[in-house]
Amino acid sequence: PCKTRGFCQFMPCRQGNPMGDCQNEDLRVDFDSRLKLKFVGSQVTSDAGLLAYRELDEALGLTEMGADVLTDSRQGRNKQHQLVPLLRQSIYSRLAGYEDVNDAERLCVDPTMRHVVGGRASQPEKQAASTSEVGRFETGILSTKSNLTALMNLSGRWIDNVHRRRPLKELILDLDSSVSETYGRQQGTAYNGHFECLCYHPLFLFNRHGDLESAMLRRGNKASAKYWRNVLLPVIERYRHLSIPKFFRGDAAFAIPALYRVLEKEGYRYAVRLKSNAVLERGIEHLLTRPVGRPSHKPKVFFHSFQYQAKSWQRARRVVAKIEWHAGELFPRVGFIVTNLRKHSKNVVKFYNGRGTAEQWIKEGKNAVKWTKLSCRTFKDNQTRLQLFALAYNLGNFLRRLALPKPVRHWSLTTLREKLIKIGAKVTRHSKYVSFQLAEVAVTRSLFAAILDRIARLALPPPVLVSARPT
Repeated sequence: PCKTRGFCQFMPCRQGNPMGDCQNEDLRVDFDSRLKLKFVGSQVTSDAGLLAYRELDEALGLTEMGADVLTDSRQGRNKQHQLVPLLRQSIYSRLAGYEDVNDAERLCVDPTMRHVVGGRASQPEKQAASTSEVGRFETGILSTKSNLTALMNLSGRWIDNVHRRRPLKELILDLDSSVSETYGRQQGTAYNGHFECLCYHPLFLFNRHGDLESAMLRRGNKASAKYWRNVLLPVIERYRHLSIPKFFRGDAAFAIPALYRVLEKEGYRYAVRLKSNAVLERGIEHLLTRPVGRPSHKPKVFFHSFQYQAKSWQRARRVVAKIEWHAGELFPRVGFIVTNLRKHSKNVVKFYNGRGTAEQWIKEGKNAVKWTKLSCRTFKDNQTRLQLFALAYNLGNFLRRLALPKPVRHWSLTTLREKLIKIGAKVTRHSKYVSFQLAEVAVTRSLFAAILDRIARLALPPPVLVSARPT
């Protein structure tokens, strides 16, 4: 007998009914006898908004890059699905909020998923990859050393493709770490004293538009700045040819002399927070005395700039201090920033505070695409899953910043998933066409059309072939 019988009875029927249509009697409800409930998996979808993301993917040529950089190790003629359709299924399922590979058992018959995946899955009476096929693809093919390296670099290639349509005027990089809680005996899990849990400790590098330039999974007990070179240096190399202003921001964990030297050598302006110490506090000693007079309800804020050289530094650098006196507090709030910016001290602090957006993007990655869902046993498989989550996040962020009209440009990735991706639709197949009849609730036809129009403008025109004139 099947040990998973209790679970299998809730999954779409695959034998004798390859399209997932239910052959049982209609369900009824007592509050209204006129209602009948039908479950027809191949005729109705709840993720029709993925079609807009697939259109953006096609316009920018994103997932097609997988065929150029990834290697398919499968041999023989038993490949039901090619590499690129499998890569699309792994990315789009995560983008729609299906972070578990087991979800492929239902998604394989979903009409939207079948058409965004393309290839064999989009043909009549066919399906997308099953749970076992997706699992073998992610843990067997993508997790090889060469493919994992290519997958880690694929986000950067995607972003470069976007920049060919929308050239950069300045580059701002934000480096930050986060936490991904682990459960059981997952390889690489360790207790982290800062987060007070067993976890992985991934490192993320964003640009000013929220695109995830690079991501790296690390063991849970690694320091926040560990392996910063592996994440930052390849991105610096990619942008080295651009003659634009370049900036870097990081918290106190990245107050490392070697990092300063790299940034200064590459021509980057930076603002990195410093931990307070006695020498730094002596530099602002004249501002640590409470201002005279009646305390105001608004905080009194002071800025000061001075030169400082730590023992591990080869030379002195500029440090900007911010001192805040709040009503009802006995001591001031003090923060220090090491920088090579030539701005006024107040503007240096304002620039540094902009790195808070990176923390917001990390939260969006956790909430919208659930990239902390790293449930594989081996570390390399979880590294692979993190890179797939990063690609799904970037595809979602590209649509948000490139294709959304102004009235909805403030929508977060979570809002886009709930309002745009989760559009219900009835699917009708004709001899020449497949029609999606979309529900017009949160997203109207005019809004969806505006999104498609903006995507169409991003497509590069086909190259013009100039024939040689006869001599």
